[in-house]
Amino acid sequence: MDDEVVQRVFQEGGRDYFQQQPSTSTSSSSSILQSLPLHVSFDHGYYLLVKSIQELREKKEGLVTVGIGGPSGSGKTSLAEKVASVIGCTVIPMENYRGGTDEGTDLDSIDFDALIRNLEDLTEGKDTKIPVFDFHQKKRVGSKAIKSAMSGVVIVDGTYALHAKLRSLLDIRVAVVGGVHFSLLSKVRYDIGDSCSLDYLIDSIFPLFRKHIEPDLHHAQIRINNSFVSSFREAIYKLKCRSESPDGQSTFFLKDEAQTDNFIEMYLRPPSANEEARINDWIKVRQSGIRYYLSLGDQRIVDKNFIIRPKAEFEVGRMTLGGLLALGYNVVVSYKRASTSVNIGSLSLSLETIDTLGETFLVLRGTDRKTVGAEALRMGITGQWLTKSYLEMILERKGVPRLNTPPLVSATSVSHNQEKDIAAPKPIRTTPNLVSRLEDLAQPWTRSPTKSKMEPVLPTWHFASSDRSHGGLVGSSAFRDTMKLAPMPDSYDLDRGLLLAVQGIQFLLENKSVPVIVGIGGPSGSGKTSLAHKTANIVGCEVVSLESYFKPEQVKDFKYDDFNSLDLPLLSKNIGDIKHGRKTKIPVFNLETGSRSCFKELEISEDCGVIIFEGVYALHPEIRKSLDLWIAVVGGVHSHLISRVQRDKSRVGCFMSQNEIMMTVFPIFQQHIEPHLVHAHLKIRNDFDPVLSPESSLFVLKSNKQVAYQDILNILDSAKFCSSVQNFIDIYLRLPGTPANGHIAESDCVRVRICEGRFALLIREPIREGNFIIQPKVDFDISISTVSGLLNLGYQAVAYIEASALIYQDGKILIEVDHLQDAPSPYLQIKGVNKEAVAAAGSALKLDGSYTTKSYLQIILERLPLVERSYSGIHTHQAARLQELVDSIQSQWTKQGGSTPSESSQSREVSPMDGIIEDMQCRIRRLERWHTINTVLWTFLMSALIGYSLYQRKRQ
Repeated sequence: MDDEVVQRVFQEGGRDYFQQQPSTSTSSSSSILQSLPLHVSFDHGYYLLVKSIQELREKKEGLVTVGIGGPSGSGKTSLAEKVASVIGCTVIPMENYRGGTDEGTDLDSIDFDALIRNLEDLTEGKDTKIPVFDFHQKKRVGSKAIKSAMSGVVIVDGTYALHAKLRSLLDIRVAVVGGVHFSLLSKVRYDIGDSCSLDYLIDSIFPLFRKHIEPDLHHAQIRINNSFVSSFREAIYKLKCRSESPDGQSTFFLKDEAQTDNFIEMYLRPPSANEEARINDWIKVRQSGIRYYLSLGDQRIVDKNFIIRPKAEFEVGRMTLGGLLALGYNVVVSYKRASTSVNIGSLSLSLETIDTLGETFLVLRGTDRKTVGAEALRMGITGQWLTKSYLEMILERKGVPRLNTPPLVSATSVSHNQEKDIAAPKPIRTTPNLVSRLEDLAQPWTRSPTKSKMEPVLPTWHFASSDRSHGGLVGSSAFRDTMKLAPMPDSYDLDRGLLLAVQGIQFLLENKSVPVIVGIGGPSGSGKTSLAHKTANIVGCEVVSLESYFKPEQVKDFKYDDFNSLDLPLLSKNIGDIKHGRKTKIPVFNLETGSRSCFKELEISEDCGVIIFEGVYALHPEIRKSLDLWIAVVGGVHSHLISRVQRDKSRVGCFMSQNEIMMTVFPIFQQHIEPHLVHAHLKIRNDFDPVLSPESSLFVLKSNKQVAYQDILNILDSAKFCSSVQNFIDIYLRLPGTPANGHIAESDCVRVRICEGRFALLIREPIREGNFIIQPKVDFDISISTVSGLLNLGYQAVAYIEASALIYQDGKILIEVDHLQDAPSPYLQIKGVNKEAVAAAGSALKLDGSYTTKSYLQIILERLPLVERSYSGIHTHQAARLQELVDSIQSQWTKQGGSTPSESSQSREVSPMDGIIEDMQCRIRRLERWHTINTVLWTFLMSALIGYSLYQRKRQ
C-alpha cells in the first residue's frame, strides 16, 4: 500500500493527532496531495480504511473515530461490518438514534445530541450507553452499554454520519455511494426515459439526498464508489411447500427462539409498462413496521425444486415510495405476509401465511444447496415443492390488474422472442462497474451513472439458427449437433457472467434436453474454477477438472500447460459416453505423486442433466466441438501478476506495456489459449483482486510453541478429519534497483512456491491486526514458463526457504505445522475464514501469548548475523543452492523450447517500434533522475563555494 495515500487521509482529517502535532518531513512532503480527492473502489476502500485506522491508532493517543456515511443502499453498513470483522471495533448504527416517525431518513428524527454525548464520553475514556430502537414498536426499548476500554476504534455508520454536527468528532471520514442506490436510479431513469432530468429524479425518489446528504459526502477523505450489483455469488436457496398440517412442525415453532414478523409486500408497475405480466420490470417494496425495503423486480432463478435468490434488498424511506408513485408507478399487487421462523443451525425454517391466498406455506432457507436439500430429507417434509412466487400465485388466481391509463411509448422496442406468459423471473437489470469517462466528468461523483453506463437489460440466449426443419427431432442427436448457441454480444463482469451462465444452461435444458455439457476455460488464476463451482452449486451438477486427464509422463517434465499433457482420447471417450447417456469412468489424478490414483464412475441422470468441464484448455477446438456451452474467463489473479510486474518495473524507472509483460510471463497463453477464448459463447472478465478483496480474507494465527499431536486431534472434528504432508521450497524474486533500505522486504518480492514438482504464486500482502495475520486465501498454479519469464524480465532470486509441512484439517479450520530448514523449532499456523473459530482453536491449544505476526522470511533474516543481512540473499552457504534452483528452472524451460534471459533480452531489442519506444522511455527516466541528482549536488557545491568566498571577504 502506498504510504503517501494513507498520509494524505490523515492530513485531510486527523481530528486530534494531526492538528496538534508539529509538521514532519513526511507530512509536509505529502501535503501536495491534500487537494486531491481519493476515489477508490469498494475493495480498495476497505483495504485503505483498515490500513489507515491501524496507522492512526499507532500515532495518536486515545480513541480513533470513523464515520461512514452515504445514501441508503450504497453499502456503508456492509463496509462497516467488514472492517469491524478485521479490526474488532465497536460499530454504532445511527438508526438507533432515530425517533418514532415513519420516515427513518428524516434529518429531524435523528437525536444528534445523544450521539455526540456518547462519542464524547468514549473519546474521554468514559463508559457510555447507546440507545436500542425497536422498529416494530416504533420506539426506543432500552440501551446498550459500551466500555471505553473495549476497543480503540469506534465506527459511526449511518446516512448522516458525515453531518456537520459530527465531523469535528471524527478522525477519518468515509463516503460510500453506488450499490443498489445507483441501481434504482438507473432503472427509474430507464423506465421514465429522458422526460425528467437526473436532479428531478433524485429529488423525487430520494428527496433528502441533494440537500442534506450529498453536501456532507464531499467532506470525506476516502470516497468509495461501490459497483455492487445483485449477485448470486452468495445466493439464498429456498424449498417451499404448502403446510397442509401446520401442527406437524409445531414443535419447531414453539421454541423461545421463534421469531414472528409481519410484512406488507407491494409490487409497483412502471409507467411505461404494457398489460403483460412483465413482473421482472416491477419494483418490489416490503414494509416491516416503520422500515421499508426495496428490490428491483422478482429476481430469482428456479432450478428443479429450488428457488434461488440473490441478496439484493436495501432499506429506503417512506418518501421513496411516495416519489415512485408520483413518477407514475402503480401498486398492482399488495398482500400481507405473516412469518414465524426459527433457526436450525445455518438454516432458517419459516411458516408464512399469505392473506390474499388464504394459505400457509413452509419455507426452508439456507446458503448451501446441498445442506438445504439434506435438511428437508432429514425433517421428512413430504409436501409437493412449489417453485412459483407468491406474486405468481396471486396473478394466476386473480389475473393481472389492467392499466388505468394508456402506457407511455417505450423508447426501445420489445424483443420479438420475449415470452408474454408469466415465466420464471430472472434478474435483467443490473449496474455495470463504474469507470470514469471524459463525458461523465460533468456529473458529481456522488450521482448515478450516466446513461452511457446504464445497461438495464441483459441479452437473452438464443440459437444461432432458428431453422429446425433440417435438424431432426427435438432431443435427437442430429438436432443437438445442428442447434448451436449464438455468442453473447459483449463481455460481462463475474456477477452478470454467473447469472448468464446459469440462464444459458437452463435455456439448453429446455430446448436441447439432457445432457448439457459446459466448458469453462481461461488462464491459470482467472477464476474459472471458482465460477465452475458457483455455477454447479446453483444448478446442482458435477464439475470435472481437466487436470484429472494429465499424462504422468508429461507431468514429470513440468509440462502442465502443454495441451499434449492431456489424455485427449480418454477425455473424448468420457464426453461421448456422457452424451449418449452411458456410465463412464473419470480419472482421478494425484498431483503429489504425479500419477493416476483411481477412476470414479460418473453418470448423468435426468435429475441432474448437466456436467461442467473446467481447465486451461477447456475451449480448445478438439474439446469444445463436443460441448454445448463455451464460457471464457479472463482476469483475476492472472491480471494481478501482470499489474504487479508493471508496478515493479515502474518503481525502478522502466515502463513496460501489459502486452509485453504478457508475452514474456505467459507466453503459452497468447499463443495457445487466448485464440480459443474469442470463440466463447459467454466471455467473462473477472476484476477480482486477491489483495484488496475482503471476501478472500483468511485469518491466521502463528506460534512457535510446541503442541502435541493428540491435542491437535482433540480440537478437530474426527468425522471430517484429514491430514497430509507437503515438502516445499519458497523462492523470493525481486527486481534489482527496488528501494529496500538495505534489507529484503517480502512485499517487494514475488513469492514462488515449488511443491511436489509444481509451481504456484503465493499472493501475500497481509493485514496484521493484533495477533492475527489476515491474508488472501488465493494461491494459483503457474507454469515453469511463467517463472522463467519473470527471470527474463530481470527478476533475481534473492532468497529461498525450504520446509516441510504437516497439515491437519476438518473443513472449518486448518492447522499447519511447518518445519523450516533454518529454524531450530517448528512453527504452527491455525488458518480459517472464521476469526472466532481460529481464536478458539488457538486458546484450546493454549497458544495465547505466544503468537507472532512476522513472516517466515523475516524470522529467518532476524536470525542472521548483521553482516549477512542484505537484499542479495540469506545465508552465504545457500547461494549455491539458490543458483542451482534458478539454473534448473531455466534448463527445464529451455528443454521445452523456451528462451534464456539473454535470448529474451535480444528478442526485445529487435522487437518493433513499441519496444524501442519503451526502451527509450526507460533511458530518459534514468537520465532525468541523474540530472536531478546532479543539479542538487552542484547547487550544494556552488552554495558552499559562494558562502566560503563571502566569509573570506568579510574576514579581510
